Amino acid sequence: MAAEITRVFDLLRHNQQNPKQEFINGKINGKWVNYSTEQFCATVDHLSRGLIKHGIQKGGRVAVMSHNRPEWNIADFAANQIGAYQIPLYPTLAEHDIQFILKDAEISIIFVSDLDLYKKIKPCVDTINPAIKIFSFSDIEGVTCWETLIEDGKNSQDINLDDYRSKVEPEDILTLIYTSGTTGTPKGVMLTHDNLVANFVNSSVVMPDGVNKSLSFLPLSHIFERMIIYLYLFNKTSIYYAESMDTIVADIQHVKPNAFSTVPRLLEKVYDKIMEKGKSLTGIKRGIFFWSVALAEKYTTDAGAWYNFKLGIARKLVFKKWQEALGGEIVVIVSGGAALNPRLARIFWAAGMPVFEGYGLTETSPVITVNHFGGTMFGTVGEVIKGVEVKIAQDGEVLTRGHQVMKGYYNRPDLTKEAIDAEGWFHTGDIGELIDGRFLKITDRKKEMFKTAGGKYVAPQILENKYKESIFIEQIMVLGENRKFPSALIVPNFETLKTWAAKKGINFTTNEEIIKNEQVLAKFNEIIEAASIDFGKWEQVKRFALLPKEWSINGGELTPKLSLKRKIITEKNQDIIEKIYKDAENYKASN
Repeated sequence: MAAEITRVFDLLRHNQQNPKQEFINGKINGKWVNYSTEQFCATVDHLSRGLIKHGIQKGGRVAVMSHNRPEWNIADFAANQIGAYQIPLYPTLAEHDIQFILKDAEISIIFVSDLDLYKKIKPCVDTINPAIKIFSFSDIEGVTCWETLIEDGKNSQDINLDDYRSKVEPEDILTLIYTSGTTGTPKGVMLTHDNLVANFVNSSVVMPDGVNKSLSFLPLSHIFERMIIYLYLFNKTSIYYAESMDTIVADIQHVKPNAFSTVPRLLEKVYDKIMEKGKSLTGIKRGIFFWSVALAEKYTTDAGAWYNFKLGIARKLVFKKWQEALGGEIVVIVSGGAALNPRLARIFWAAGMPVFEGYGLTETSPVITVNHFGGTMFGTVGEVIKGVEVKIAQDGEVLTRGHQVMKGYYNRPDLTKEAIDAEGWFHTGDIGELIDGRFLKITDRKKEMFKTAGGKYVAPQILENKYKESIFIEQIMVLGENRKFPSALIVPNFETLKTWAAKKGINFTTNEEIIKNEQVLAKFNEIIEAASIDFGKWEQVKRFALLPKEWSINGGELTPKLSLKRKIITEKNQDIIEKIYKDAENYKASN
């Protein structure tokens, strides 16, 4: 008989009915650490008892600051099955944000993974509340290891965990997830067991048969990956955590996953590398390669027999190697966090690796809509999942309500009232439209749209996604609030640019040097002009500046889910932006 799942920790009983030797696994310091279902569940119970011995009860606050590893999940389940709130802390959080969260969430215990993160959080704890207990997953000299809590739990078998589990209701808070705080202080999103359970159950349409192994590398601190992990467990899929972003290629080859979740930027990088290899081919091999890519760009889910015949040839001659680069056993890829280029989606589907794009926010647990085998439309973020409602407001904003909407912002009833109206509709802040009354298309962030000096509205994400189709553009941000025309800051794909420069006989030693080269600037001008054709004149980027350094999470320009922090990027490049518009005025005056 299947276990009833009404609270997140019910997933453990659900999986104990079909135990595995490799249940949740992680690569740590170059070695794979495997937990069987029995070992994992026993460790969770030991840790739960250890937490109780250290004073954690229902409503207690347990934080985890760690990169992806099995211990993250163990700490999560150990806390939530006794009714404690689990609070994930992004490893990249700034010190002031950490201090705010420690105080606002009234955290009692923190798990950290390694020495670097301990050094980051210890001064914050000393400043806010030295009584907060810190336990480490890895052995760190002078720091209490989490094994201490596990041993305490093993020696406390008199604690009946069923007494604690029975007191946890579906509507109880599971987690507090603090937003990245790109503007103002972070907001603590209160998500319940029911929020997450309903979300992963109704999002399970993305998991077809044959998904037995998954690879995870997006941060568990973000609700997207965390929900996906719960979904894998609901699907009884084994989970393997990559050691880092730098080891993904090797880890994929080791695991040979049937599924993984990603953000579009990583798929773009995979595609760019494949295209670079294609360009190095010669003769008939090069011709077949680019014939296959051109064919893939026209892919539809209901193509006719002649197209599918040609696609079969392309898959055998070209796309099979693409599949092998991702382990060779991919059944599905789930994409979220940002808009996926429809052209890229078509190409991956044609290559035999379907990408299901979804949409949601932290405040919506997160999934609102998703594409799947039962219903996909390229260029949209899919159909509304079961139990969720979506409507488009008069100003174009996407509104939603249903089981997925958060309980509110912790300690901020004022902000909760702003976000959720009297009828229960959550205001997403995104602009979109419903296609055929069925598929949701997101066109931009409401707050990111800007008006030029001429009074015309510009949706920067649409432009950015089009410009990023060029393999020469790594990152781009379109701007122009109250300016005469839109402009852009561009970070080139320097690997592609160097290859191109070598063929053109352009010599350079640094990124700073190459972005000043006249031929390079002319090339980017050509790229921008060609990509702007389908846009109105008021929308088109008229001027741009090339930047020598990629934007990053550590640099403060990207959020943990790799979205642009537009305000930060603008502030850091204010002089460059002013020069763009000043040079345009000078050019106009001299002509």
